[in-house]
Amino acid sequence: MTTRRFGAAGAAPSRQRGLTFLGVALVAVAVVLLATVGLQSALVVKEYLTIRKAATRAVRESATPLDVRAAFDRAAAIDDITSLAGRDLDITGGAGQGLAASYSYSREIHLAGPVSLLYRFHDSVK
Repeated sequence: MTTRRFGAAGAAPSRQRGLTFLGVALVAVAVVLLATVGLQSALVVKEYLTIRKAATRAVRESATPLDVRAAFDRAAAIDDITSLAGRDLDITGGAGQGLAASYSYSREIHLAGPVSLLYRFHDSVK
């Protein structure tokens, strides 16, 4: 005769559930990788927003294309913008028309080995 073990109050034994150690380790690695890529991407987006703000201010406060480039370079030095310089701005318009500046650049985030994430930005401001 075999005896069966029962849980509390005569109920059938409960089956254990949950993650194994390997499962927890894989989830932790995935979370760390996603957080790393997310934080690096956040820095790239922050730089893009800083560039947009500096270009907008330079266009609004300047009267000539040379003034726009100089104002952008001053803002780039203050805000530590390294992806773009005043000479990279394509400035259109002139006296009486209002100025507009457009720019494009790319940033690459190295992930591992030959794998990288490339961001391409193109924008124009008035």
